[in-house]
Amino acid sequence: MIQKVIVLGSGSAGLLAALTLKRRLPQLDVEIVRDPDIGVIGVGEGSTPNFVHHLFNFVGIKRKRFYDMAKPTWKLGIRFKWGPRGHFDYTFDQQLDKEYRELKVPNGFFCGETLDNASLSSALMGAGKAFIRKPNRSPEIQQWFSFHIENHNLVETLEAEANDARVRITDGRMSGAERNDNGIEAILLDDGRRLEADFFVDASGFRAELISGVLGEPFVSFDKTLFCDRAVVGGWERGDEPILPYTTAEQMSSGWCWQIEHEHHVNRGYVFSSDMISDEEAFEEFRRKNPKVPEEPRFVPFTAGHRRRPWVDNVFAIGNSAGFVEPLEATALMVVCNQSKALATILQQSTLEVSSSMRAMYNRLQDREWSLIRDFLGLHYKFNTALDTPFWQRCREETDLSGIQEVLDFYEENGPSVLIRHLLPDFVNDFGVEGFLVMLVGNRAPCRKEFKPDPKALRKWQQRCSFLAKQAKTGVDVKEALGFTRQPNWRWEDEKN
Repeated sequence: MIQKVIVLGSGSAGLLAALTLKRRLPQLDVEIVRDPDIGVIGVGEGSTPNFVHHLFNFVGIKRKRFYDMAKPTWKLGIRFKWGPRGHFDYTFDQQLDKEYRELKVPNGFFCGETLDNASLSSALMGAGKAFIRKPNRSPEIQQWFSFHIENHNLVETLEAEANDARVRITDGRMSGAERNDNGIEAILLDDGRRLEADFFVDASGFRAELISGVLGEPFVSFDKTLFCDRAVVGGWERGDEPILPYTTAEQMSSGWCWQIEHEHHVNRGYVFSSDMISDEEAFEEFRRKNPKVPEEPRFVPFTAGHRRRPWVDNVFAIGNSAGFVEPLEATALMVVCNQSKALATILQQSTLEVSSSMRAMYNRLQDREWSLIRDFLGLHYKFNTALDTPFWQRCREETDLSGIQEVLDFYEENGPSVLIRHLLPDFVNDFGVEGFLVMLVGNRAPCRKEFKPDPKALRKWQQRCSFLAKQAKTGVDVKEALGFTRQPNWRWEDEKN
C-alpha cells in the first residue's frame, strides 16, 4: 500500500501533483524534493479552462487567495494571426460545435467569410473585452475562461497552498537512486541524504531523472508532424498597450510567435524550426516584429514527443518529464492537470494499491492523448497557405496527419458537420470537436461541399452575430475587471455561500 510519495521537482507540474494528491488523499505523506540551483522559468504561462476547474473545484484553492497571489489576467481563447483569412479566433465557448434550432445546420456552415462574432466569447475578443457588463456595471465572470499567469507568481502561490496542505518541501539535488523489485526504493541526494518512499512522481522536467535517467523509458518523437524545436523568448514592461483578453499566435517565416498578456508585462516568444532558420536569423526576425524585447536573446531548446510509458512500476512521470509539445494551444498546464487528476483518481479507486492493469490502462490513455495533441497541433500547420516560405511549404507537404486522416476525409466531403465527433477518439480532452472544426474552418481546409445558406437563414445568422457584437461592445475590459475584483466589497463565487 502506498503511504509515502516523493515528488521530484518543484515547478508548476510538481507542485500541482503534490497539492492534488494531498488534497484528495490527505492520509498520504507527500514530500517535494526541490533543487535549489534550478530557478523558476521566467516565461508567462497560458492555460485552458480545465486549469481553472482543477484549481478551484478539484483541488479546492480559494479564488480570492489565488487572484491575490498569482495575479492572473483572463484569457477567453487564442487569436490566430494565421492562414488565408488573416486572422480567426479559437474561443473557449462553442462557436462551431453548435447548431441553432432555427438555422437547421451547424454554425460552421455560416462561417465561409468570417468567424467573427460567431459566439459571445468571439464577440468579446473582437471588442477587446473580457466580460459582458451586468446592470450594476460590474463584470459577469462566465465559466468559459482561463488565465495568463507569470510563472514565478504561479509557483509562489502553489508553494503556499502546498505548505498549508502539509506537503513537505525539502531542498536537495538528486545524485542517484536505489532500485528494488517494485521500481525505485529511495533517491539519494548529493549531500548524502537518503529519501525512501513507496511511490515517486517524476516532475524533474526535460531531465526526466527517474523515468528516463533511472528506469530508461524511451522517448517517442513527434518530428514527423511537428517540426519546431527551439524558441527565442523575451518581453517588456507594459506601457499604454491594452491588456488583451486572449493569447495571440502569429505566423512567422519559420514558425510562429506567441504573445501572453500579463497586467504589467507583455511576454513574447518565437517558436521555430532550427533546421530551417539559424538562431541569429530567428532573433533578428523576432526583434523586427518586437523592437521592445531585450537585445540579449534567450533561447529554449525542446524536443516534441512523450515517454512511451509515463507510468513504470512505482514511478509516475508528469509535465515535461512525461512529454512536451510547443505551447501552441497552452497544452502544458492542461496536460499536467489531467495527469494529476488521473493519478489521484486511480489511487483513490485502487485504495492505494495500484494493479499492473491499472498502470497499463493509464499508459494506453496517455498514448492516445499525446497522439491526439500531436495531430491537433499538426492540423494548425498543414492547411496554412498564407505564407510560402520553405518552412510553410514543408509543413504543407510533409506534416504527417495519418492519425486523423479519416477526420480530414470526412471534412473534405461533408464540410463542418458536428457529426465529425464520431470519428474522434472517445475520451475527454480540452480541444474536442470545437477545436478541430475551428482549425479546419479557420484555415480554409479543402472542402468539396459548398454550402449556400438560404437568404432567410443567413439574415438570422447575421442578426445573431450583430446582437453579440453589440452586447460585447459595452462589455468590461481586463483592466476595468481587475479593478472591480479588487474592491473590498467584491465577493468571489466560493465566498457567497
